[in-house]
Amino acid sequence: MFTFCTDPEALDGLAWLACYLTTGKHMAFYGAFATVLVLLAVTAPAALAFGLGGAMAARSAVPPLRWLGKGYIAVVRGVPDIAFFLFFVIALDQGFEWLRHQVKCPDWPDPVRQGTDFLVCDAAKLPLGNSPQWVHEIYGFALAVLTFAIVFGAFAASVLYGAMRAVPRAQVETAEAYGMSRRQAFRRVVLPQMWSYALPGLGNLWMVLIKATPLLFLLGVEDIVYWARELGAAKTPRFSDYPHGDWRIWYFLALLVFYLGFTRVSEIAIERLTRRLNRGQATAAGESMRRAEMPGGPAA
Repeated sequence: MFTFCTDPEALDGLAWLACYLTTGKHMAFYGAFATVLVLLAVTAPAALAFGLGGAMAARSAVPPLRWLGKGYIAVVRGVPDIAFFLFFVIALDQGFEWLRHQVKCPDWPDPVRQGTDFLVCDAAKLPLGNSPQWVHEIYGFALAVLTFAIVFGAFAASVLYGAMRAVPRAQVETAEAYGMSRRQAFRRVVLPQMWSYALPGLGNLWMVLIKATPLLFLLGVEDIVYWARELGAAKTPRFSDYPHGDWRIWYFLALLVFYLGFTRVSEIAIERLTRRLNRGQATAAGESMRRAEMPGGPAA
Protein backbone atom coordinates (compact mmCIF):
# COMPACT_ATOMS: atom_id res chain seq x y z
CA MET A 1 0.00 0.00 0.00
CA PHE A 2 1.20 3.53 -0.74
CA THR A 3 2.37 5.91 1.99
CA PHE A 4 -0.48 8.33 1.30
CA CYS A 5 -3.06 5.63 2.11
CA THR A 6 -2.88 6.13 5.87
CA ASP A 7 -6.16 8.07 5.99
CA PRO A 8 -8.63 6.60 3.45
CA GLU A 9 -11.36 9.10 4.42
CA ALA A 10 -9.15 11.96 3.18
CA LEU A 11 -8.66 10.37 -0.23
CA ASP A 12 -10.68 10.76 -3.38
CA GLY A 13 -10.45 10.08 -7.11
CA LEU A 14 -7.47 8.12 -8.42
CA ALA A 15 -5.65 8.26 -5.09
CA TRP A 16 -8.60 6.53 -3.39
CA LEU A 17 -8.75 3.94 -6.18
CA ALA A 18 -5.00 3.30 -6.02
CA CYS A 19 -5.20 2.69 -2.27
CA TYR A 20 -8.32 0.57 -2.63
CA LEU A 21 -6.74 -1.68 -5.27
CA THR A 22 -3.62 -2.29 -3.14
CA THR A 23 -5.26 -3.52 0.05
CA GLY A 24 -4.26 -6.89 1.48
CA LYS A 25 -7.40 -8.59 0.14
CA HIS A 26 -6.69 -7.29 -3.35
CA MET A 27 -3.18 -8.69 -3.13
CA ALA A 28 -4.75 -12.04 -2.28
CA PHE A 29 -7.04 -11.57 -5.30
CA TYR A 30 -4.05 -10.98 -7.58
CA GLY A 31 -2.31 -13.99 -6.03
CA ALA A 32 -5.36 -16.12 -6.85
CA PHE A 33 -4.64 -15.58 -10.57
CA ALA A 34 -1.24 -17.18 -9.98
CA THR A 35 -3.02 -20.03 -8.16
CA VAL A 36 -5.14 -20.69 -11.25
CA LEU A 37 -2.11 -20.62 -13.54
CA VAL A 38 -0.16 -22.95 -11.24
CA LEU A 39 -3.14 -25.30 -11.13
CA LEU A 40 -3.21 -25.43 -14.93
CA ALA A 41 0.57 -25.84 -15.18
CA VAL A 42 0.58 -28.77 -12.75
CA THR A 43 -2.73 -30.38 -13.67
CA ALA A 44 -2.21 -30.50 -17.44
CA PRO A 45 0.87 -32.79 -17.40
CA ALA A 46 -0.58 -34.81 -14.51
CA ALA A 47 -3.86 -35.34 -16.40
CA LEU A 48 -1.88 -36.24 -19.52
CA ALA A 49 0.05 -38.84 -17.50
CA PHE A 50 -3.21 -40.29 -16.16
CA GLY A 51 -4.61 -40.24 -19.69
CA LEU A 52 -1.62 -41.97 -21.23
CA GLY A 53 -1.67 -44.62 -18.52
CA GLY A 54 -5.43 -45.12 -18.92
CA ALA A 55 -5.19 -45.36 -22.71
CA MET A 56 -2.32 -47.86 -22.59
CA ALA A 57 -4.21 -49.92 -20.01
CA ALA A 58 -7.40 -49.83 -22.12
CA ARG A 59 -5.58 -51.28 -25.15
CA SER A 60 -3.58 -53.81 -23.13
CA ALA A 61 -3.69 -57.50 -24.10
CA VAL A 62 -3.97 -58.41 -20.40
CA PRO A 63 -7.72 -58.59 -19.60
CA PRO A 64 -7.64 -57.27 -15.98
CA LEU A 65 -5.49 -54.32 -17.02
CA ARG A 66 -7.73 -53.64 -20.01
CA TRP A 67 -10.84 -53.77 -17.81
CA LEU A 68 -9.20 -51.39 -15.36
CA GLY A 69 -8.35 -48.88 -18.08
CA LYS A 70 -11.76 -49.01 -19.73
CA GLY A 71 -13.51 -48.94 -16.35
CA TYR A 72 -11.58 -45.81 -15.31
CA ILE A 73 -12.55 -44.04 -18.52
CA ALA A 74 -16.19 -45.10 -18.35
CA VAL A 75 -16.76 -44.36 -14.65
CA VAL A 76 -15.14 -40.93 -14.50
CA ARG A 77 -16.66 -39.79 -17.80
CA GLY A 78 -20.09 -41.01 -16.73
CA VAL A 79 -20.24 -39.11 -13.44
CA PRO A 80 -21.15 -35.39 -13.56
CA ASP A 81 -18.10 -33.24 -12.82
CA ILE A 82 -19.71 -31.31 -9.98
CA ALA A 83 -20.90 -34.49 -8.26
CA PHE A 84 -17.44 -36.00 -8.69
CA PHE A 85 -15.70 -32.91 -7.31
CA LEU A 86 -18.01 -32.70 -4.31
CA PHE A 87 -17.80 -36.40 -3.46
CA PHE A 88 -14.35 -37.50 -4.55
CA VAL A 89 -12.36 -34.95 -2.59
CA ILE A 90 -14.06 -35.96 0.66
CA ALA A 91 -13.57 -39.65 -0.12
CA LEU A 92 -9.92 -39.09 -1.04
CA ASP A 93 -9.23 -37.09 2.12
CA GLN A 94 -10.90 -39.70 4.32
CA GLY A 95 -9.09 -42.49 2.50
CA PHE A 96 -5.70 -40.91 3.25
CA GLU A 97 -6.65 -40.37 6.90
CA TRP A 98 -7.93 -43.94 7.23
CA LEU A 99 -4.61 -45.33 5.93
CA ARG A 100 -2.64 -43.15 8.37
CA HIS A 101 -5.00 -44.18 11.15
CA GLN A 102 -4.30 -47.88 10.51
CA VAL A 103 -0.54 -47.24 10.71
CA LYS A 104 -0.28 -44.69 13.52
CA CYS A 105 -3.12 -45.80 15.81
CA PRO A 106 -3.50 -49.61 15.52
CA ASP A 107 -4.80 -49.84 19.09
CA TRP A 108 -7.60 -47.31 18.60
CA PRO A 109 -10.61 -48.93 20.33
CA ASP A 110 -13.47 -47.02 18.66
CA PRO A 111 -14.79 -47.59 15.15
CA VAL A 112 -13.71 -45.04 12.57
CA ARG A 113 -17.19 -44.72 11.15
CA GLN A 114 -19.75 -43.72 13.76
CA GLY A 115 -23.00 -42.99 12.00
CA THR A 116 -22.37 -40.04 9.72
CA ASP A 117 -19.17 -39.08 11.57
CA PHE A 118 -15.68 -40.07 10.40
CA LEU A 119 -13.37 -40.16 13.43
CA VAL A 120 -9.65 -40.92 13.38
CA CYS A 121 -6.95 -40.30 15.97
CA ASP A 122 -5.29 -36.89 16.08
CA ALA A 123 -2.00 -38.26 14.73
CA ALA A 124 -3.78 -39.47 11.56
CA LYS A 125 -5.45 -36.20 10.64
CA LEU A 126 -4.38 -34.48 7.45
CA PRO A 127 -3.01 -31.94 7.96
CA LEU A 128 -2.26 -32.18 11.67
CA GLY A 129 -4.27 -29.89 13.92
CA ASN A 130 -1.16 -27.91 14.93
CA SER A 131 0.10 -27.43 11.36
CA PRO A 132 0.45 -23.86 10.14
CA GLN A 133 -2.18 -22.39 7.84
CA TRP A 134 0.00 -22.64 4.73
CA VAL A 135 0.19 -26.44 5.18
CA HIS A 136 -3.61 -26.63 5.19
CA GLU A 137 -3.73 -24.51 2.04
CA ILE A 138 -1.07 -26.59 0.25
CA TYR A 139 -2.85 -29.80 1.22
CA GLY A 140 -6.18 -28.50 -0.08
CA PHE A 141 -4.54 -27.37 -3.30
CA ALA A 142 -2.83 -30.76 -3.74
CA LEU A 143 -6.19 -32.53 -3.34
CA ALA A 144 -7.66 -30.19 -5.93
CA VAL A 145 -4.83 -30.90 -8.40
CA LEU A 146 -5.19 -34.65 -7.92
CA THR A 147 -8.95 -34.49 -8.41
CA PHE A 148 -8.62 -32.37 -11.55
CA ALA A 149 -5.92 -34.72 -12.89
CA ILE A 150 -8.04 -37.84 -12.36
CA VAL A 151 -11.17 -36.31 -13.90
CA PHE A 152 -9.49 -34.78 -16.94
CA GLY A 153 -7.13 -37.75 -17.20
CA ALA A 154 -10.13 -39.95 -18.03
CA PHE A 155 -11.12 -37.65 -20.90
CA ALA A 156 -7.50 -37.50 -22.06
CA ALA A 157 -7.36 -41.30 -21.93
CA SER A 158 -10.39 -41.49 -24.22
CA VAL A 159 -8.77 -39.07 -26.68
CA LEU A 160 -5.41 -40.87 -26.64
CA TYR A 161 -7.05 -44.28 -26.95
CA GLY A 162 -8.78 -43.13 -30.14
CA ALA A 163 -5.57 -41.52 -31.43
CA MET A 164 -3.62 -44.75 -30.92
CA ARG A 165 -6.24 -46.64 -32.92
CA ALA A 166 -6.09 -43.99 -35.67
CA VAL A 167 -2.43 -44.71 -36.49
CA PRO A 168 -2.56 -46.80 -39.68
CA ARG A 169 -2.22 -50.49 -38.90
CA ALA A 170 -0.05 -50.96 -42.00
CA GLN A 171 2.71 -48.88 -40.39
CA VAL A 172 2.72 -51.08 -37.30
CA GLU A 173 2.77 -54.21 -39.45
CA THR A 174 5.68 -52.76 -41.45
CA ALA A 175 7.59 -52.08 -38.24
CA GLU A 176 6.94 -55.62 -37.04
CA ALA A 177 8.02 -56.94 -40.43
CA TYR A 178 11.37 -55.19 -39.92
CA GLY A 179 11.83 -57.16 -36.72
CA MET A 180 10.43 -54.81 -34.09
CA SER A 181 8.58 -56.34 -31.18
CA ARG A 182 5.05 -55.14 -30.39
CA ARG A 183 6.40 -52.96 -27.60
CA GLN A 184 9.07 -51.45 -29.85
CA ALA A 185 6.51 -50.75 -32.59
CA PHE A 186 4.31 -49.00 -30.05
CA ARG A 187 7.15 -46.87 -28.69
CA ARG A 188 8.76 -46.01 -32.05
CA VAL A 189 5.75 -45.85 -34.40
CA VAL A 190 2.40 -45.51 -32.58
CA LEU A 191 3.45 -43.23 -29.74
CA PRO A 192 5.20 -40.55 -31.88
CA GLN A 193 2.45 -40.47 -34.52
CA MET A 194 -0.62 -40.51 -32.32
CA TRP A 195 -0.06 -36.94 -31.10
CA SER A 196 -1.07 -35.45 -34.43
CA TYR A 197 -4.38 -37.31 -34.18
CA ALA A 198 -4.84 -36.54 -30.49
CA LEU A 199 -3.98 -32.84 -30.48
CA PRO A 200 -7.42 -31.54 -31.61
CA GLY A 201 -9.11 -33.46 -28.79
CA LEU A 202 -6.44 -32.53 -26.26
CA GLY A 203 -6.75 -28.90 -27.33
CA ASN A 204 -10.47 -28.95 -26.63
CA LEU A 205 -9.78 -30.64 -23.31
CA TRP A 206 -7.31 -27.88 -22.39
CA MET A 207 -10.02 -25.29 -23.08
CA VAL A 208 -12.49 -27.19 -20.90
CA LEU A 209 -9.85 -27.41 -18.16
CA ILE A 210 -9.39 -23.63 -18.25
CA LYS A 211 -13.15 -23.16 -17.98
CA ALA A 212 -13.31 -25.62 -15.09
CA THR A 213 -10.84 -23.78 -12.85
CA PRO A 214 -13.68 -21.93 -11.01
CA LEU A 215 -14.52 -25.35 -9.54
CA LEU A 216 -11.58 -24.69 -7.21
CA PHE A 217 -14.10 -22.71 -5.17
CA LEU A 218 -16.05 -25.94 -4.57
CA LEU A 219 -12.86 -27.60 -3.29
CA GLY A 220 -12.27 -24.98 -0.64
CA VAL A 221 -9.53 -23.07 -2.48
CA GLU A 222 -9.91 -19.28 -2.46
CA ASP A 223 -9.69 -18.77 -6.20
CA ILE A 224 -10.34 -15.71 -8.36
CA VAL A 225 -14.11 -16.32 -8.41
CA TYR A 226 -14.20 -16.36 -4.62
CA TRP A 227 -12.28 -13.09 -4.38
CA ALA A 228 -14.27 -11.42 -7.17
CA ARG A 229 -17.48 -12.14 -5.31
CA GLU A 230 -15.99 -11.20 -1.95
CA LEU A 231 -14.40 -7.92 -3.05
CA GLY A 232 -17.14 -6.88 -5.43
CA ALA A 233 -19.99 -7.16 -2.92
CA ALA A 234 -21.26 -3.90 -1.39
CA LYS A 235 -19.16 -2.63 1.50
CA THR A 236 -20.30 -0.26 4.22
CA PRO A 237 -18.07 2.04 6.34
CA ARG A 238 -18.76 -0.22 9.31
CA PHE A 239 -16.81 -3.11 7.79
CA SER A 240 -14.29 -1.42 5.48
CA ASP A 241 -12.15 1.70 5.16
CA TYR A 242 -13.09 1.73 1.46
CA PRO A 243 -16.91 1.55 1.30
CA HIS A 244 -18.56 1.12 -2.10
CA GLY A 245 -21.68 -0.24 -3.75
CA ASP A 246 -22.16 -3.54 -5.52
CA TRP A 247 -19.16 -3.71 -7.86
CA ARG A 248 -19.33 -7.43 -8.66
CA ILE A 249 -20.02 -6.73 -12.33
CA TRP A 250 -16.62 -5.01 -12.67
CA TYR A 251 -14.76 -7.81 -10.96
CA PHE A 252 -16.47 -10.48 -13.02
CA LEU A 253 -15.80 -8.44 -16.16
CA ALA A 254 -12.11 -8.59 -15.20
CA LEU A 255 -12.42 -12.39 -14.94
CA LEU A 256 -14.12 -12.46 -18.35
CA VAL A 257 -11.22 -10.55 -19.91
CA PHE A 258 -8.72 -12.86 -18.21
CA TYR A 259 -10.38 -16.06 -19.40
CA LEU A 260 -11.00 -14.78 -22.94
CA GLY A 261 -7.41 -13.56 -23.23
CA PHE A 262 -5.99 -16.79 -21.87
CA THR A 263 -8.11 -19.00 -24.12
CA ARG A 264 -7.13 -16.89 -27.14
CA VAL A 265 -3.44 -17.28 -26.35
CA SER A 266 -4.05 -21.02 -25.91
CA GLU A 267 -5.76 -21.22 -29.31
CA ILE A 268 -2.76 -19.61 -31.00
CA ALA A 269 -0.33 -21.94 -29.22
CA ILE A 270 -2.39 -25.04 -30.08
CA GLU A 271 -2.66 -23.96 -33.71
CA ARG A 272 1.11 -23.58 -34.00
CA LEU A 273 1.71 -26.90 -32.26
CA THR A 274 -0.78 -28.58 -34.60
CA ARG A 275 1.05 -27.28 -37.66
CA ARG A 276 4.35 -28.47 -36.23
CA LEU A 277 3.09 -31.98 -35.44
CA ASN A 278 1.32 -32.42 -38.78
CA ARG A 279 4.41 -31.50 -40.78
CA GLY A 280 5.57 -34.61 -42.65
CA GLN A 281 2.84 -36.83 -41.20
CA ALA A 282 0.82 -39.18 -43.38
CA THR A 283 -2.44 -37.54 -42.35
CA ALA A 284 -4.91 -35.37 -44.25
CA ALA A 285 -3.57 -32.25 -42.53
CA GLY A 286 0.02 -33.26 -43.14
CA GLU A 287 -0.68 -33.96 -46.82
CA SER A 288 -2.42 -30.59 -47.14
CA MET A 289 0.63 -28.86 -45.68
CA ARG A 290 2.94 -30.76 -48.00
CA ARG A 291 0.96 -29.69 -51.05
CA ALA A 292 0.79 -26.09 -49.84
CA GLU A 293 4.59 -25.98 -49.57
CA MET A 294 5.11 -27.34 -53.08
CA PRO A 295 6.39 -24.85 -55.73
CA GLY A 296 3.41 -23.22 -57.40
CA GLY A 297 1.07 -23.70 -54.43
CA PRO A 298 -1.40 -26.49 -53.69
CA ALA A 299 -1.78 -29.19 -56.29
CA ALA A 300 -5.21 -29.53 -57.89
